[in-house]
Amino acid sequence: MLAQYLPTLLFLIVATGLGILLVVIGRTLGPTRPSPEKLSPYECGFEAFENARMKFDVRYYLIAIQFIVFDLEIIFIMPWTQVFRELGPRGLITMGLFVGMLFLGFIYVWKRGALEWE
Repeated sequence: MLAQYLPTLLFLIVATGLGILLVVIGRTLGPTRPSPEKLSPYECGFEAFENARMKFDVRYYLIAIQFIVFDLEIIFIMPWTQVFRELGPRGLITMGLFVGMLFLGFIYVWKRGALEWE
């Protein structure tokens, strides 16, 4: 029974070995020119700060969440495009409702001003 998993095990070994090999080659052959900018911590689109209770702009996070939502929309639409002829009219109506609800959400976010960046 374990012989059935041999190809998977070989794939994992080769993939792990290739990953380690590429990291080692990158470290040994790649240029290393450290500078203060490269060595400084970078977090979420703005300079790092000392106090955790300091006020900061949350618009960056709102844009990131919107990106994730529309990225997930594409994940659901791509498989549908491959089989939409087999689904018939019901599949078309269902996907139309899905895209319509996402579009209404986009209009709501747009009207609320969440896409405005000052």
